[in-house]
Amino acid sequence: MVHSNALNRLNRLPIGRFHKVTLLAVSFAYFFEFADINTFATTAPKLIKVWGVTIDQVAYVTSLSFVGMFIGSIVASALADRWGRKRALLLTTLWFGVFSFASVFSWDIVSLGVFRVLTSAGLAAMTVVAVIYVNELYPAAVRGKYQAYAIVVGICGTPATNLVASAVVPLNDWSWRLIYLWGALGILLVLFTRRLKESPRWYESRGEHAKADEILREIEASVAAEKGPLPEPAPPVDEAPQTRAPLKLLLQKRYLFPTLLLTVLWVTQTIGFFGYSSWAPTLLAKEGFSVEKSVFYVALTTVGAPLGSYLASLVTDRFERKWCLAAFGIVIALCGLLYGLTFNPVLIIVFGFLVNMFERGYTALAYAYSPELFDTRGRSLGTGVSYGLGRLSNAAGPLIVASLYQSSGYRSVFFFIAGTWLVGAVVLAVFGPLTRQARTAAKEARPEAVQVP
Repeated sequence: MVHSNALNRLNRLPIGRFHKVTLLAVSFAYFFEFADINTFATTAPKLIKVWGVTIDQVAYVTSLSFVGMFIGSIVASALADRWGRKRALLLTTLWFGVFSFASVFSWDIVSLGVFRVLTSAGLAAMTVVAVIYVNELYPAAVRGKYQAYAIVVGICGTPATNLVASAVVPLNDWSWRLIYLWGALGILLVLFTRRLKESPRWYESRGEHAKADEILREIEASVAAEKGPLPEPAPPVDEAPQTRAPLKLLLQKRYLFPTLLLTVLWVTQTIGFFGYSSWAPTLLAKEGFSVEKSVFYVALTTVGAPLGSYLASLVTDRFERKWCLAAFGIVIALCGLLYGLTFNPVLIIVFGFLVNMFERGYTALAYAYSPELFDTRGRSLGTGVSYGLGRLSNAAGPLIVASLYQSSGYRSVFFFIAGTWLVGAVVLAVFGPLTRQARTAAKEARPEAVQVP
C-alpha cells in the first residue's frame, strides 16, 4: 500500500526553526484569541453606565456568544477536514478579526451582541483548528510542551487586554470601542501565510501521499540543514485513506467514550472559567467597587495566566496529563471559592491571580490531552464536537450566574463555580485514559531526535 509514513517521519525530527516559526504563528493566533475573548467582559461595566445595559442583558449577550462558539467549533472540524489545517487556521482567525472590528461600530446592545456572537464563532473555531494543527505537526514526545509554550505566549493576550481596558475604557464615553479594535489585530496572522506548512498527516489521511511526501521532504530538508543528518523513521503502518468523518462516527465505541469524557472536561472548564472571568469585573462593580478599580483588579489577576501555561509546560510531558488536570482543577476550585469569600482588595488579587494561573495551565494541559484520545480520522471531529458542546453549555452558564447573584448574592456564584471545577476533576481522575505510555514509547524509539532547546 502507498504511504508517506508521516507520523513516524515527524516524530523522529529534532525541534528546529520550522517548529519555532510554526509555534510563533500559532502563539500569535492564540494571543489575539485570548485578547478578544474577554473584550465584552471588560467593557460591560462601562456599557451599564453609558447605554443603561442591565445585568440580564450582559448575561444574554455572554450566553449567546457561547452558542456562537458551539457553532464555530462544529464548523471548524468540518473546515479542518475538508480544506486542511493551515487554511482553516487562517480563515477562522480572519473571521474573528473582521467581526471584532465590526464591533467597534456597534450602535446598541443588540448590534454589539450580534457582532460578539459572530466573533465568538471564529474564536472557538480557531482554537479547535490550532489544537489539531499543533498535535499533528510536532513530535509526539514533546507536543504537549509546545502546545503549552504556544499558550504561554498566547495567554498574555488576556492580561494585555485587561491592562489596555483599565487605561482606555475610563477615558470617555466612546473609548470602550477601542478595545474591540485591539481584538481585531489577529487579522495580521496573514503575514505568516507563506511560512506555515499544511499538515502532512491530513494529506495522508485523504490518500494524497504525494502531497504529504512533498511537504515532509521540505520540512526534513529544513531541519536537516540546521541539525544535521536525521535518524531513520520507524517503519510505516499501512492505513486505508479516510473519507470525511460523518457525525455518526462518534457513536462508535472507540470514539464515543473519549467524546463524552472530553465533553465533561470542556463543559466544566467553560462554565468554571467563564463564570469567573466573564463576570468578575461586573460583579465587583455591582458590589461597590468603581468601574476603574474592578477592571484594574481583574487586570492584575490575569498576570498569573502566562505563568500557569509555563507551569503546564513543565509537567505536561513528564507526568500523566489526566492527573495534572485533576490536580489543577482542585486547586482552581479552592482558590476560586476563596476569591468569592473576600472583599479585601489584596486577597482578591492574590486568589484571582492563582485562579488565572492554574486555569490557564489547565487549559494548556487540556489542549494537549484532548486530541490524543482520537486517531487521525476522528481527531478533528471529536475535538471539535466535545469542545463545542463545552462552549454551548455556557449558554446557560451566564443565566445561572445572573440568577444566583440576584437571588442568593455574590458568594453563591463562587460556590457554584467551585463545584463545577470539582466535578470535572473527579470525572477525569476516575475515567480519564492514561496517555503517557504512548508518548514515552515514541520518545524512546528515537531519543536522539528529541532535542528541546
